[in-house]
Amino acid sequence: MHENIGELLTIDDMAEAAIYSKFHFSREFQRVTGVSPRRFLSAIRIEAAKRLLLETDCTVTEISHRVGYNSVGTFSSRFASSVGTSPTMFRQLRGFTNHIELDTRRWNQPTELATVRGEIRACDAERLGRVFVGLFRTRIPEGRPAACAVLPRPGSFLLEHVPAGTWYLLAHSVPASCEEVLTDEASVGSVGPIEIRTNVPVDPLELHLRPVRALDPPVLLALLDVRAAAISRNSELREAG
Repeated sequence: MHENIGELLTIDDMAEAAIYSKFHFSREFQRVTGVSPRRFLSAIRIEAAKRLLLETDCTVTEISHRVGYNSVGTFSSRFASSVGTSPTMFRQLRGFTNHIELDTRRWNQPTELATVRGEIRACDAERLGRVFVGLFRTRIPEGRPAACAVLPRPGSFLLEHVPAGTWYLLAHSVPASCEEVLTDEASVGSVGPIEIRTNVPVDPLELHLRPVRALDPPVLLALLDVRAAAISRNSELREAG
């Protein structure tokens, strides 16, 4: 996928490269990565676009074609829904964004919102910097999280106002000395699926960070300033509640 990111790749093409039947390949790929082959391909295309926006002077149209989109409108819409900002704004802010939208569609019943707490651990915790942790609908950190927080380092976390549903707890961190947008030295971790039910306490969760691997879905949600804004946004919402 990475070597042919701009090509029209089908499930048949991928299965043939893996020397699997189409159905066995799709099943095994989802088992290993947590997402379907098509969804994984879409995610790494957006990841590649983020890098091209920051490292080249190519236009948004040129980048959309380079990562496999025939329509710049479709690309821009998909980018914005995954990253949280338009391609143009992402470039202008050098990979940052000033605001993050939380998934508040099920906040109409405040008494039904839960709290999720736990511990994030890492073998090289002293080396890592800030940790972003959030609850997402899939194993790909994109779009609007149900709740999120930023920790100064691995440790205890608390996520409030979590609606009932099925969520994945995803975390991301990089060494304190690294540039967070483009570094390849990220550490990631996930727990899920997690079932949140009305009026049912959630047991504390434990998530272990490890070095990112080639088969880990990429982090698509814009980082850095998003993290600080997320904390501010959560604080405002708690105060308003």
